[in-house]
Amino acid sequence: MTDLCVAIFVHSVEQALRDIASAAEAGADLAELRLDHVADRAVVDQLANRSILPCILTCRPPEEGGQSPLSDAQRIDLLAAGKLGRTRYADLELATYRRHSEVALQCLGPSIILSAHDFAGRPDRLYNLLAEMNQSPAAVSKIVWMARTIRDNLEAFEVLLHRTKPTIALCMGEAGVISRILARKFGGFLTYASLPGDSGTAPGQVSITDLKRLYRWDKIGPETRVYGVVAKPVAHSMSPAVHNAAFDAIDYDGVYLPLLVEPTYESFKAFMESFLAFAPLHLSGLSITIPHKENALRYLEEKGAQVEPLARSIGAVNTIVVGSRIADRQSQISDLKPEIRGFNTDYAAILDCITTALSISREQLAGLRIAVIGAGGTGRTAVAALAHYGATVVVYNRTRQRADALAARFNGKSGKVVAAPLEKLCDSCCQVYINTTSVGMHPNVNDWPLGDTPPKFSADTLVFDTIYNPMKTRLLTEAEAAGARTIGGVEMFVRQAVAQFEAWTGRPAPVDVMRRVIEQRLAAR
Repeated sequence: MTDLCVAIFVHSVEQALRDIASAAEAGADLAELRLDHVADRAVVDQLANRSILPCILTCRPPEEGGQSPLSDAQRIDLLAAGKLGRTRYADLELATYRRHSEVALQCLGPSIILSAHDFAGRPDRLYNLLAEMNQSPAAVSKIVWMARTIRDNLEAFEVLLHRTKPTIALCMGEAGVISRILARKFGGFLTYASLPGDSGTAPGQVSITDLKRLYRWDKIGPETRVYGVVAKPVAHSMSPAVHNAAFDAIDYDGVYLPLLVEPTYESFKAFMESFLAFAPLHLSGLSITIPHKENALRYLEEKGAQVEPLARSIGAVNTIVVGSRIADRQSQISDLKPEIRGFNTDYAAILDCITTALSISREQLAGLRIAVIGAGGTGRTAVAALAHYGATVVVYNRTRQRADALAARFNGKSGKVVAAPLEKLCDSCCQVYINTTSVGMHPNVNDWPLGDTPPKFSADTLVFDTIYNPMKTRLLTEAEAAGARTIGGVEMFVRQAVAQFEAWTGRPAPVDVMRRVIEQRLAAR
């Protein structure tokens, strides 16, 4: 059983007791009381006796990422002041323990969490440090480091799987968030959370509200299947909220995570190779978004994986399904490898958004002239879909060369596709405008992709912005002011997410739940 511990900086007795009460109400099992700003033993004694949650006492010096000005001896003495009452553990740094092991054991007893932190990256002597901590009389071994890449999390999971005593292994920073969420899956002694609205006591801490509600902490177990969105940036993504709510609605044993992967193909490939090879993770599906849709297709093609012909034609994959692990028949050993397949669920979503808004069939798109702004993954998908059904498509992009290449790729497949300079968008006479760029996405909500002289919109114009955060971008607001009909990115997001969910689970998606969650979360921003 992995405990959920809320970390609280102590500034006064009453403030700390209020925060402990809030943590308990939110569902915490423990409270870590950071005593960096405390020097009075009486304060610690009061907290230990009045806390309604079992406590971990911690007092960090600056060289260990803390703020306490006290000496080692003073800090140990402060921790010892809380031995009675609700104090369950004292967290002591390995470096301090090395200097004062006898005093520490005499004052604190064996109820020590022996910890090592590295705020620069993975410790060079990671396993030596673990061995040293495991051989000590301390009750718990704790190793925490700043994630260099998302792959560092797998080593933290390995540490937990091969633990010889109760162990905490976590990665800090945005790339390390998943180690905090999946600590329960891999049997960590505990994970740390912050109070809602608090920045926490370490980089990358997730609020207890998000752990319990968004990531379904209480439902995570050793067999929980893992899904996620691969992106950079990824913190803004609404996909975790939508898919986790959908898992909850149908009581599915899955958790969906934000997976921060640097933009290069090499980073994407390294992520895929390592995460697919780590069988205990039970990786079962991925959403792929900016900037990795092209990287995903390239990777799948290099691996000889099954790719939907449509996605191959588009040149972009936004969905990966990881199936059962199968034997590699070409190998002389019995390694088990994942079966992976790639799809593009944006294609149908784009078409259905437009045809529903115009009350026409897909075949009737052949009579329309449509402007597609952007030549990235979503832009390519839109051009391929619309050209297939005979529309005349004009591609506008900041880099003309990319627009020309995209137009050449799909021109004549059914409809006509041409490229035009972005600055000529003001002269466009299209009936439909689709923004497939990230211009106007949160937090840059005052931006839009049309420049200083936008085209003239009218009641006969349809403007479609694939951005869903915010729900109403500047582009949509100004289009509506001109009398045009509009489609927001939420509609496309829900349609493509439903298709992903059903591909991963083989079960009908709770569409209304998914739509309600994204609308509620966006409205609350």
